[in-house]
Amino acid sequence: MELVPPDERFKTSFLDAVREAQATGSGLGDTLSFDVTDMERDFPAFLAHLRRFEPGHTLPEGFVHSEYLWLVDGSTYLGRASIRHTLNARLREFGGHIGYEVRPGARRQGHATRILAGSLRRARQLGIESALVTCDADNTGSRRTIEKNGGVLEGQFMVPDHPKPILRFWVPTAPA
Repeated sequence: MELVPPDERFKTSFLDAVREAQATGSGLGDTLSFDVTDMERDFPAFLAHLRRFEPGHTLPEGFVHSEYLWLVDGSTYLGRASIRHTLNARLREFGGHIGYEVRPGARRQGHATRILAGSLRRARQLGIESALVTCDADNTGSRRTIEKNGGVLEGQFMVPDHPKPILRFWVPTAPA
């Protein structure tokens, strides 16, 4: 298994994962709203869409540079991470430096822990010494993932436009 940049060779498995998340209603908001038909028709355009926030691109107001990494096993897409290179006011409140998701059929197999560990290594390469990672307060699986990676709870918070309380953790990017 490895974390890699999004790539055309994982198209079939990625699209299957999106369909799986949409069928179960279980995934990050953008995954649940992806238009699979459009992605099937022009996957290179979708990949370009994912790369629009990478360094070197002009950012829309309110956005920060970021990158996606996909956890794959051979040609099988298992999950993804979004690594934000800096934080703006909204990300300091909700979202943090790293977000991740595992496709529904691959959950509870340690993949989230792998994704977060690899994302923390990448964050360290970017000069981030301690990464902010958030999760819904009732998401015990994500909380355990963050704690397994050394996360220290800052507290529980309510944030505007989010229906549930969230937990904010600071996670060192260098091994202890």
